[in-house]
Amino acid sequence: MSENVEMPNNEGDNRQRILLADDESSIRRILETRLKMAGYDVYTAQDGEEAVASFNKNNPDLVVLDVMMPKMDGYAVTREIRRTSDVPIIILTALGDVSERITGLELGADDYVIKPFSPKELEARVKAVLRRTNNREMPNASGKVTKNVITTGNIKIDTARRQVYRKNDRIRLTGMEFSLLELLVNNSGQAFSRNEILQHVWAYPPDHRIDTRVVDVHISRLRSKLETDPANPELILTARGIGYMFQRIN
Repeated sequence: MSENVEMPNNEGDNRQRILLADDESSIRRILETRLKMAGYDVYTAQDGEEAVASFNKNNPDLVVLDVMMPKMDGYAVTREIRRTSDVPIIILTALGDVSERITGLELGADDYVIKPFSPKELEARVKAVLRRTNNREMPNASGKVTKNVITTGNIKIDTARRQVYRKNDRIRLTGMEFSLLELLVNNSGQAFSRNEILQHVWAYPPDHRIDTRVVDVHISRLRSKLETDPANPELILTARGIGYMFQRIN
């Protein structure tokens, strides 16, 4: 626990708020201390019902959820939060249980951290997810920021406001979903491998081992929201043998 803590760039008293829900008191204490040292305001909950109540009361900027909690598990909490909010969610999951990770992502979680983990690892994921889901433009693959409204068919993508519309109806995307869409749209016609997407969007280093199905699940979620027929996508295409790409925009 002697690792250095990198302080986030919070201006004034506008500290970012994190809700941490885990039924293990030792984990809550350690992570609460570390995240507070890193400059965040931290609210804790020991079960799912407390987590939902705290979320509704404190309006956090990010939620960290253990999957296995009493009263309401992490899945139920994720469902409840996603009914009304696109706040980023990181799930904490057991090492060998791939199905837990995939289920959490399918329900709307943005990322996961595998138990056991170091506090430094969680801090890194918190920082990366908050950076990607804040209202900032994402550079394209060449490093240039694209600032405009992109229209393709009946879909309008406002990269400055980070909002997407079908005709005049707004389509709700989570922050990570929008960041993924933004990467692909800003580089339309260019195929990205899953590992490249993880590096650009999730800020994972090239040598970090993570299940690339994180990308597949997010692509599936995006298609379900944007495509007329998600089973036969016309916008977000599969680049066979490579990964994914957005249709070329002239």
